[in-house]
Order: sequence, then structure tokens, then C-alpha cells
Amino acid sequence: LQNTTGQDHGLDESLDRTELIPLAQPALERGERVVAEVGVRNIHRTVGTILGHEVTKATRGAGFDDDTIDITLRGSAGQSFGAFVPRGVTLRLIGDSNDYVGKGLSGGRIVVTTPEGVAYAPREQIIAGNVIGYGATSGEIFLRGQVGERFCVRNSGATAVVEGIGDHGCEYMTGGLVLVLGGTGRNFAAGMSGGVAYVRDLKPENLNTEMVDVVALGEADVAEISDLLTRYARETGSTLAEELLAGDIAGMFSKVLPREYAKVLAAKTDAERQGLDADETNRRMMAAVTA
Repeated sequence: LQNTTGQDHGLDESLDRTELIPLAQPALERGERVVAEVGVRNIHRTVGTILGHEVTKATRGAGFDDDTIDITLRGSAGQSFGAFVPRGVTLRLIGDSNDYVGKGLSGGRIVVTTPEGVAYAPREQIIAGNVIGYGATSGEIFLRGQVGERFCVRNSGATAVVEGIGDHGCEYMTGGLVLVLGGTGRNFAAGMSGGVAYVRDLKPENLNTEMVDVVALGEADVAEISDLLTRYARETGSTLAEELLAGDIAGMFSKVLPREYAKVLAAKTDAERQGLDADETNRRMMAAVTA
């Protein structure tokens, strides 16, 4: 039967329609950089998603340069803050958020940090909910504080930094990079087939070893962690990151790497060392998976 009544989901009253898209017009129309600040409440869901759609239309899917649209929001965000946000959009939330931050993130940047002068230690408090970075393909998520369960499930290309997570972190992850500055819950890395996770003080009993191993950090790993910590501290004001930068990074972090993914990386490195072309490099990488 045909629906003759229609449906009204209130999208015209969403924060994207009423504030974010109007503020972003100089970028959408002329590619000019936009910096703005607005308030947000937990009734506002999928903040940034419709704006991201407008960016995708305006750029024919290419996105803008990083931080072209740079919006700071103050308050408590509702579900799916920054979902599917493309490259060129940066959302900085000063406050906290609900579940699904950065769901399907597609190149954008999300920073969630605490208000200035809080009386508590951010590293000990929850700043966002469950299932953050679910299905993300690219971009960055920086969170100053702890979050809930299933962090970066099915992440395939985004970079995420957080100060502690709950159970089932990096479940079914296929790519990307995760840096955890505090503890993890149980069943970490279950079904993880790709990507890399660096975890501070990883407890062996919390790691699901069916598909991953803990491997020693090399110089490149230490440099990568240091770079991430530096940028994360600058973006969030994290004192924990600053403390870690002053310490022995190699002694504090473990590298969690999927076994089959490690074979692919080794084949790629060997082919590049031999100066092989892209086709032969890809052939050897595929062979490493099927061997």
C-alpha cells in the first residue's frame, strides 16, 4: 500500500540545517575556510552528518582539505556525533557524547575533550559511550577520557586515540590505527584481521589471541606513537599524553598485530626493498595471504 500520509523526521529542525550548514556556506560555495562555535544538546543526533552530505555534493566526493570547516561545539552531544563525516570537516566537542561517535567516519576529524578547569581527572572519567568509530574508513578520532565497549569495531582505516576503553575493543577491525593510553576491557582484538593497535600496560588475560599476536615495538613504532601523542596532546590538552611523551614509550606500550596482516606487510616491505612494481607487489601480498 502506498503511504499517503508522509513522514516528518524533523530534519529541517536539526542542528545541521539550522546552524552548521548556514555557517559553512563560504566553504560550500567558494572553498573558503570556516571556523565557528555553537552549542549542542543531547537531543541533537548525528550532528555533522547532513553537513557532510553537503560537503560531498559540493566537492563531488573529493572532500575539502583538512580543517576547511572547523566547528567547535560545547555541551553534550546525542547519538552518532560526527557520523559519516567526510574529509575537510573537523568537529571539536568540548563536553561529552553518547554512543556511536564517528560511526562510518569517512575522512573527517573528531576531537572530544573536557571543558576548561574541570575538577576531575579526565583520564579517569567517561567522555563518550559505546561503539565509537564503528565501520570508520578514514579520518581521526581523538578522545580525552575513557569510553565504553566495542571501540573501533569494524574500523577499516581511521586513526583513533583514547585514554581507556571497555570490553571488545577493536573487534573485527580490518585496518587503521588505534592507540589506547590506558586500560582495555576483556576480549580485546577479537576477530581483528587488519590494522594495528598500540596499548599501554596491556593485560594478557584481556587479549583475544585467536587472530593476533603481541610483537615488539620497533623504532618506527615508537616514532609513530610519539607523533600521535604529540598531536593528541595539542588537540585535546591531555596531560596524560604529555606524561607519556616524557617516559619510555617502548617500555610502556604493546603492539597488537594480526598474524595474516603481518605476513602481508612483510611481503609488501620485501617487494618494495627489491624495487618491484605495484602489480608484482600486490601479487606477492596476495600470495602471502593464501600461502
